[in-house]
Amino acid sequence: MADEPAIDAADLKLLPLDALHRRLGGRMVPFAGYAMPVQFPTGVMAEHLWTRAHAGLFDVSHMGQLTVSGAGAADWLETIAPGDFRALQPGRMRYSLLLADDGGILDDLMVTNAGSHFYLVVNGATKHDDIAHMRARLPSGIALVHEEGLALLALQGPAAAAVMVRLGVVSEIGGAPAVDALKFMQAGPYVWNGVRLGVSRSGYTGEDGYEISVAAKDAGQLAEALLADAEVKPIGLGARDSLRLEAGLPLYGHDLSPEIEPVEAGLAFAISKRRKAEGGFPGAARILNALLDGTARKRVGLKLDGRQPAREGAPLFAGDTQVGIITSGGYAPSVEAPIAMGFVDAGLAVDGTALEIEVRGKRLAATVVPMPFARKNYVR
Repeated sequence: MADEPAIDAADLKLLPLDALHRRLGGRMVPFAGYAMPVQFPTGVMAEHLWTRAHAGLFDVSHMGQLTVSGAGAADWLETIAPGDFRALQPGRMRYSLLLADDGGILDDLMVTNAGSHFYLVVNGATKHDDIAHMRARLPSGIALVHEEGLALLALQGPAAAAVMVRLGVVSEIGGAPAVDALKFMQAGPYVWNGVRLGVSRSGYTGEDGYEISVAAKDAGQLAEALLADAEVKPIGLGARDSLRLEAGLPLYGHDLSPEIEPVEAGLAFAISKRRKAEGGFPGAARILNALLDGTARKRVGLKLDGRQPAREGAPLFAGDTQVGIITSGGYAPSVEAPIAMGFVDAGLAVDGTALEIEVRGKRLAATVVPMPFARKNYVR
């Protein structure tokens, strides 16, 4: 996780759970304009391993929760992103990309068909730019609402389903399946203790888990109830970053940006089959040509020799020639080795290719390896 620019603490927004994080000993840092916990007293490595073995509770309320409604909402979404939203069934969600006119990635996001509307989750650091971009392209009859009164929690890890059942989270009548019967990339309306929840089952960590949208006023009691379960501990930004890196998941602003298009980023799967055939999304000509002809560079996974990690911005070399750059890197507790992601010349993006990374004037040996670095454990 890259350092955030210096910012006056008085200018930071507070999460609905700010007081709880501080009471639990969270070390608060600026992130996406908010004061957020980077770690708790047990430390990043312990939090990371706990999530892999049990269940970690993450506060991701900085992210943007949006609703899109009105006749033709699916058609409009297809003008700004490359997903097949017309075919997205109620209770299903899809990973997608908000694209610039030239096909560069403005953000990655999750889109859920909530039945009466579409529900979008966008990154916290980009949400206001995303909303401005969308509203500038919003036709008459389509409503885009930023749901600022909501908090968002993520419960991740192999014990997550059992925790949700013990907590007493139940489906609304005529709503979604039992919470532990949800599959990966499904979502629906649920209730806990009289509190309405929007629950989805996906995961930024590579583990099974849930995202829970809840009214900000109810977030505290929900978080306290989750943390009362012996299998659940609070997890900060540091472990969130190392977990997603092990899962080979790109982070916007690091591995994704407006200068990067989906194919070179390894995200061609986010372009639905029908959209590949029909086009009609921003930058379609460029992106479809990249699918057909390949790209000059590709995002790859790298495993480093030794114990020293490489960080974002470190140059990659083949002999004396710079062939790429690191976009994310760090020590991977589950892999017990330093790992990284970066972009390299396409001809070198082959598993087993030996490269070197320059760190503080030293060259570190690295090898291109498959991603994810750690096995994903989604419930499909």
